[in-house]
Amino acid sequence: MDLDELDRAILRELQKDARRTNRDLAAAVGVAPSTSLERVRSLRERGVLRGYRADVDLESIGRGVQAMIAVRIRPPSRRNIEAFREWVARLPETVSVFVTSGTRDFLVHVAVPDTDGLYAFVIDRLTERPEVADVETSVVYEHMRAPAVEPVRPRPTR
Repeated sequence: MDLDELDRAILRELQKDARRTNRDLAAAVGVAPSTSLERVRSLRERGVLRGYRADVDLESIGRGVQAMIAVRIRPPSRRNIEAFREWVARLPETVSVFVTSGTRDFLVHVAVPDTDGLYAFVIDRLTERPEVADVETSVVYEHMRAPAVEPVRPRPTR
């Protein structure tokens, strides 16, 4: 993806606060509001910006216990992998789903009210699926995310 310095600056600012007005965004990156608006529109059209979300504190909404659950699917067919992926992504406890390589097929990030809720999720939901061969659960003590992800800079051509 071809991103110039202005695109990068806009992405940095939007990742800090996606609710800011276009006028504030333009001032922060040092361009006219019309330029900022056009660049944001272009970033959306090119699929760089996929949406805007609220960052919700999980504990304040009653989901204070988080876990990462590694799941192995057997047999590992495309049909089983895709069916499990779609099913688990729709569950209200699911925060994120990672399809992985190696000994596990998925890493599922969940947020539940308490350890009883985690136990019920694993035992009553996950292991009841016929394609789930094995699960390994790790409780998350703390979850920290990078406030912004910088685009990779293109390598200089020789």
